[in-house]
Amino acid sequence: MTRVRKLLVLGTTAACCIVAGLIIAYYQMRPTPATVLIGAVLRQAKDARSQAPIPGALVTAVSDSSTAQVQSDLAGFFRLTLSPGVKPGRSVILKFQRTGYEPLEFTASNPGLIYIARLAPILSPSNPEPHAPDIAIGDLRVRYSVKATATQNIGSFAKTFEVFHRGNVPCNREPPCSPDGKWKAAIGSVSYDAGAGNEFRDVRVSCIAGPCPFATENVSNPGRIVKVSALDWSDTTTFLVEAEVIRTQMSDMVRYAFPVVFGNGMNFTLPGTAEGPSIEANVSGQDIVFPLGPDIRLSWAVCTLESNPDSSKLYRCQLKPGYRFR
Repeated sequence: MTRVRKLLVLGTTAACCIVAGLIIAYYQMRPTPATVLIGAVLRQAKDARSQAPIPGALVTAVSDSSTAQVQSDLAGFFRLTLSPGVKPGRSVILKFQRTGYEPLEFTASNPGLIYIARLAPILSPSNPEPHAPDIAIGDLRVRYSVKATATQNIGSFAKTFEVFHRGNVPCNREPPCSPDGKWKAAIGSVSYDAGAGNEFRDVRVSCIAGPCPFATENVSNPGRIVKVSALDWSDTTTFLVEAEVIRTQMSDMVRYAFPVVFGNGMNFTLPGTAEGPSIEANVSGQDIVFPLGPDIRLSWAVCTLESNPDSSKLYRCQLKPGYRFR
């Protein structure tokens, strides 16, 4: 191999090594994309139906290069974003804290998973078990009201009117005429008002006197005002107008919902239009009404409110110490 070729080979090899080194350095120095961790915080319980979501839990994620914190929402959901993110092969420490619960910590080895944290409730030594039996709460039901449209029949209507005419008069193409155009006709019309807030329904018009076979009637757009007309091409006829008078108005309709109880937890949903919710319960043999109010405060339970995508409202309640469901 000539000296020139040797120099070319050495130059090419050196250039490849430099390019490879630059590529490796680039991948080592470039920032790691952000890492997102998601999951939920639940109350630890043997019965899965009693594992209620824990809102307001402080969730902390710690990696080699970044730390992030967030609080769980009403459904216990959390979403953490670590930026810079976690490098492949590295793990993240997740820490969970909430007043009234034991802290929890574990390693998230795969950030792509869904992480469920179940926190154990703390039995405070400052609140020893009472000597007296727990207060029993039963016969639970939720009372609320919704706006409803109510229609009532407030009376009947009956009036007569006449169409004055003399029959057997040729029309001679001078309207109004009989349907076949042969005889001169007369048109009579009346209108009636049902009154403010009222409407006419089931309007009936009948010819009750005179040569009825030679007359027709018509009713137009019955509502608060009804208009009636008649065409007569013989002698005078008499018509009877009858109808029902109704009134439509908004009113409060009382409804009831029955909570579902699992362990020390109680859950129920109300429609988005529900107003003035209250809980009716039997406490130690006495029927008591507990208005929920805007703060959802109960003397015997801690409740949270969550709005669903369909605008309905989900209530979650957990009994306080010293109470039990029956």
